[in-house]
Formats: sequence, C-alpha cells, structure tokens
Amino acid sequence: MLQQLDLTNLLVLDIETVPEYASYAQLPDKWKQLWDKKATFIRKDENQTAADVYPRAGIYAEFGKIICISVGYFNRSGNSWQFRIKSFYGEQEKMVLQEFSTMVSRYFDDANNLLCAHNGKEFDFPYLCRRMLINGVEIPQLLNIAGKKPWEVQHLDTMEMWKFGDFKSFTSLELLATAFDVPTPKDDIDGSQVWSVYWNDKDLERIKNYCQKDVVTVAQLVLRFRGEPLLEEHDIILT
Repeated sequence: MLQQLDLTNLLVLDIETVPEYASYAQLPDKWKQLWDKKATFIRKDENQTAADVYPRAGIYAEFGKIICISVGYFNRSGNSWQFRIKSFYGEQEKMVLQEFSTMVSRYFDDANNLLCAHNGKEFDFPYLCRRMLINGVEIPQLLNIAGKKPWEVQHLDTMEMWKFGDFKSFTSLELLATAFDVPTPKDDIDGSQVWSVYWNDKDLERIKNYCQKDVVTVAQLVLRFRGEPLLEEHDIILT
C-alpha cells in the first residue's frame, strides 16, 4: 500500500494533551468523585492515591484537553520531498480545535486524503473526535470515523504498520525511531512531562516544538517504510 501511496495526500499529525485542571485539588467535587473511580483502575499499586495518578488524566479525553495539534504534509521538490509543518496551539482548546478543523476541511477534504500518526488509531484520532464533540466543534469529514468498522478506516498508523498483525505489545515512537536510525524526538521532554511543562512552567512554545518533532519523526518513519531517503533539515519547513 505504501509504495502506491501518493504522499501528497497524507496529513501527518500529533497532539499534546494535559489534564483539564492543574491539580487533583482543583477538581470540582463531581469531577473529583469521577476521577477517584477512574484512579482505582489505573493505579500501579494500592499505595497510590487518586492525587498521585492525576498527572495521567491528560491521556483520557473525559478528563483532559488538547493544547497542541501539529500537522505536516509532503510536497515534491525536484527528486526529493519537502515537508511543511504547521501547529495549532494555545490555552483555549476550542479555538485550537476550530482552527485545525477549518484547515482540514479546507485543504484535506478529498476522498484520497489520509491521516497518519503513531498510535493514531488508538489515541490521536479518537481523542480529537471526542474533544471536538465536547467543545461543539464540527468534526471534519476526513476525521469522522464514527460507525466505521476497523477495516474501513484507511488512515495510516506507523505503530500498526510495524506490528504486522502482532498485537501483543506497544512500540513507542522513540524506540521505533532508534531502530530505524531516525533522529529521536525525545531530546528535550517526553510525553509524561508535558503536563508539568504546561501547568507548572507555562511553556507552550516548548510543548509545540516537541509536538512538531514527533510529526517529523512519523514522516521519517513513513519514508523509511517506503525505502526512501530521510528528510534533510533543509527539507523541513515551518509555516
């Protein structure tokens, strides 16, 4: 499939999410009760409290919010590829989602267009849809997979492609990048630190840069899977 794929039809993306409230103590009473119930299923040991595991709330669409969406797309440049990146980010989640939705509907509304992410089918794509519904933002046709059977969803997922049908384990983007000798995106922060960088450091720019690096890494893996040369630094354009 990848060899026949026109890469100009591909929209590579990554999202960064955080807990909707800065700390467990700031949760409204009703949400605190709901998180207490959730925490009983995700604690690693019985000594952990609901407050201890609250930093993980950002990975659940009911308790988290999206603060950054970075996207990238391929353009032909002679015999090589250019890869253009754009990010939508900010404290107002609804605005971030609306800007992303508008861009997708305007430029990637063709039946041949596909989304691509690492673990996107399990995380990024459904998370985006859920948060758009919660915020009253129209889900772009490209992203709206509600009611479709798994084999009807044509989006690409680099983690799924790497599994070759083996669903016993999770392969991180960092591990896969290292295996393919792709420069690792984890040279500053990793996903577990995003909540702290956002709520404690108030550094959205740092998070945006991290998100963009993930998008580039996914694009590089797609090229590796196709047996093509990696993008050079001058091939990557921020817009």
